[in-house]
Amino acid sequence: MRTWGLLPEEVRALLRQREWDHSSHLRDRLLGVRAFPIRQPLKPPTGVQALQDLSHFHRYVQAWRDWPHASPVIWETRHYRQLNEQRIPVTLELPSIRALLEVLGPDAIARSRHWEVRMAPIVAFEPCLYPVLVRHLSTVEQLSPDDASLMATLLPQLQPGLGQGRYLRALPLRGVDTKFVETYRKLITDLLDVLHAGAITTRGGLLSWLDCSENPKGWLWVRPLCTEAQARLGGVPILQLPLDVLCAHPMPSEQLLVVENIQAGLSLPDLPHTIAVFGGGRNTAWMEADWLNQKRLAYWGDLDTWGLAILGEARGRQPHLTALLMDHETLQQHRQRMVTEPEPFPYEPQHLTPLEYQLFCELRDRVHGGSRLEQERLSPDYVHTCLHRWINGSL
Repeated sequence: MRTWGLLPEEVRALLRQREWDHSSHLRDRLLGVRAFPIRQPLKPPTGVQALQDLSHFHRYVQAWRDWPHASPVIWETRHYRQLNEQRIPVTLELPSIRALLEVLGPDAIARSRHWEVRMAPIVAFEPCLYPVLVRHLSTVEQLSPDDASLMATLLPQLQPGLGQGRYLRALPLRGVDTKFVETYRKLITDLLDVLHAGAITTRGGLLSWLDCSENPKGWLWVRPLCTEAQARLGGVPILQLPLDVLCAHPMPSEQLLVVENIQAGLSLPDLPHTIAVFGGGRNTAWMEADWLNQKRLAYWGDLDTWGLAILGEARGRQPHLTALLMDHETLQQHRQRMVTEPEPFPYEPQHLTPLEYQLFCELRDRVHGGSRLEQERLSPDYVHTCLHRWINGSL
């Protein structure tokens, strides 16, 4: 492989790779962190190399003589034995981003114009925002010209406490939709942080600075299992609540049944003085709610290693809970319905009883052939019998 005499097209490819397609290098050039000029050695040949390939030597020298751009090519006079004195190109020097664009060609020039158009209304509003826009160059390139104008319209409207406890989508904005704020939240946060001297970071983020509430998350299903509990919930037969709301509002029943999966929760029979909370999967964080300490509490999940691990996590939060339908007896009654768990729980579970931990190990090691018995595969009569035994205090 030739190791000397870089031609213009080879240099152009190197510059594109190192300076243009390398996003962090490009940002640093635009911000002045990587200073100009860019000096690209052209790898001039030794005398021996030139004699070994005279055709390339002449092509190399002529190509740089024909170089059409304003960017300077630095030449040196060198004496080669048998070739006499030769003036050869040794370095290409690019003094600015414009010179780099000129070398890279029309697609690079078009791209730079694309982001300049997007930056223009925002920088016109406040020139000090330019470095933030460069750091978010990939996001800026996604903006339409209309979106860029919207950003300039939005920024002066966002002030501390504007949300007054509302959700972000309920901000009282003029001429700007709140989905736009949500879509470009990270860019908006960093722009505002410059405009307000770091106040957004100091307050812990955009939502805190605006005094907006976090969007609800960790939704769980709530279903009263008797007419009395349903009446206490305003007559609603089923509803969904986010995690924080469920933590803050005690359920109006003496007993609470927590069920891992949605379909199993929907299949529950009527049970007196009971409300079911289900569909949270591994989300047991809500079970740290203080009001659960005063409830008679049961948990039912899949009979597999993950289900038992979740049981352990739930019991770690509420040690007084009773596990239902997660034992050897249930497994033996439905053994023929077992399937293979794709990937067993990879850690040692905590807060299981000795018998539960033994069952966990048997399922992990596939002692029973299969390793997973889903809640939905249990016979309804068997489930109902177990649930009523718990209700009657015989479990």
